[in-house]
Amino acid sequence: MKSRPLKVLGISGSLRKDSFNTAALHTAAEIAADLTEIRVNFTFADLSQIPLYDQDLRDKLIPDAVAALSQQILDADAILFATPEYNYSVSGVLKNAIDWLSRLDPQPFADKPVAVMSASMSAFGGARAQYDLRRILIYLDVHFVNKPEVMIAFAHKKFDDDGKLADTDTRKFIGDLITALDRWSRRLNR
Repeated sequence: MKSRPLKVLGISGSLRKDSFNTAALHTAAEIAADLTEIRVNFTFADLSQIPLYDQDLRDKLIPDAVAALSQQILDADAILFATPEYNYSVSGVLKNAIDWLSRLDPQPFADKPVAVMSASMSAFGGARAQYDLRRILIYLDVHFVNKPEVMIAFAHKKFDDDGKLADTDTRKFIGDLITALDRWSRRLNR
């Protein structure tokens, strides 16, 4: 008997309409649907309505967008982040969302299997942002997929004008990452 599909929440650290990182998440969902050895269902988070973190606001209420994202994370079996690299680190929008979520009880990220990928126009493919995101999320007690690492360098040359990933090697790496996230999640939840 096959196990139920793994519920993966994709979180992009970019708000840009034509974001390579958002396109990479959609590529991951597309690839996952074609993999026969795993069963994965994707949903996607929207960080665009989360206000800037402010303790005074936090003391009064949890904004609806934060509560909705927290519930998405709690409902997911695993998380796949796609982070751009801004000034050698994660984007402000992603860090802001994490800051909000870090102050919630129950902690939505606690014990979640997490994979990270990044896309960048640079030769480093967002590597520094990935390392910072990993450092930030360790505090929230996530369980990372360590390998493979997916850093999409020169993303502007690998995605077409419609946001489709044309590079076959990169598509394989993303498929490997999704497979590893599936295995890791099921192993942790035995």
